[in-house]
Amino acid sequence: MQYISLNDSHQLPIMGFGTYMLKGHQAIDAVAHALDNGYRLIDTASKYLNEKEVGEGIKQSGIPRAEIKLTTKLWRDSLGYDAALREFDKSLANLGVDYLDLYLIHWPANSKNYDNWQKANAGAWKALEYLKEQGVVKSIGVSNFWEEHLKALFVTAHIPPSVNQIEFHPGYWQEKEMRYSQNQGITVQSWSPLARGKVLDHPLLIQIAQKYQKTVSQICLRWVVQHEVIVIPKAQSLSRIQENSAIFDFKLTEQEMEHINQIPLMGYSGEHPNHWPDRITL
Repeated sequence: MQYISLNDSHQLPIMGFGTYMLKGHQAIDAVAHALDNGYRLIDTASKYLNEKEVGEGIKQSGIPRAEIKLTTKLWRDSLGYDAALREFDKSLANLGVDYLDLYLIHWPANSKNYDNWQKANAGAWKALEYLKEQGVVKSIGVSNFWEEHLKALFVTAHIPPSVNQIEFHPGYWQEKEMRYSQNQGITVQSWSPLARGKVLDHPLLIQIAQKYQKTVSQICLRWVVQHEVIVIPKAQSLSRIQENSAIFDFKLTEQEMEHINQIPLMGYSGEHPNHWPDRITL
C-alpha cells in the first residue's frame, strides 16, 4: 500500500475503505474483511449512522488500533464551536475509540442555512483545532469545501486543513477545486470514485480495462490515485473488497490519463456545497 504525507507530518494510505450506506452486520463484516485484506484507512461519518458498527468491525478484525487510520465527519447541522465538540464526543463514543486519525467537517455552511456561513465554518474549525491540540485527533480537515470556502476559513484558521474530501470520479473530477487544494498543501480525497456505477458502461473505460486485463472499477480507482488523490471506495462483498485494492500492479499512461480526464460530465451526484439540502443539475 502506498502512503501520502499530509501537511501536518502524518501519513494516510492512498487507498481506504468507505462505509457509506453500509448498515448493521453488513457494515461490521465489511470493515473486518477490509482490514483483514490489507486496508488500513477506514472512512465513516456521523451522518452514515454506522459508527458503532464500524467500531465493532475494527474490534472484530483483531488489527491493532495503532495500525488503523480512522476517519469520521462532523455533520453540517452542527457547525459551531460548542456543537462540534458535542458531536465529536458522540462519534468517539459510538466508535468505541479514544482518538481519531482524521476528523472532517462534512459540508461547509452556506447562506441558505446560516445567517453567517463564514462564522459557522470558523467556529467548527476552531473546535477541530482544539481537538487536535488536545491530541484526541491526529489530523483535521474538511469535505466538499470549494476555493471560496477554504479562503474564508484561512482568514481565522491557525491550523490549515490537511485533507479536503470531494466528489471525484471520471466525468466529474472538479479539477479546479483539486488543483486549488493541492496548491495549498491540502491532500485531496475522492468520494464516489465510481460515480455510483455510472462509469461502468463507458466505452473508453471498457477499452482501457481490456488492455490491462482489469475491471473498469480498477481503472477508475487507478486513475484517481495517479492524480495523487486518496480514494475510498465502498464495497460490501469480499470479492469486491479484494478487487478494489488490486490496482498497484499497473500504471495508466499519460495519454490514457488525459483521455479519462476529458470524459464529459457524467455521474454527478447533484450535491452542491452552496445549495444543500437541495440537489441541482449541472
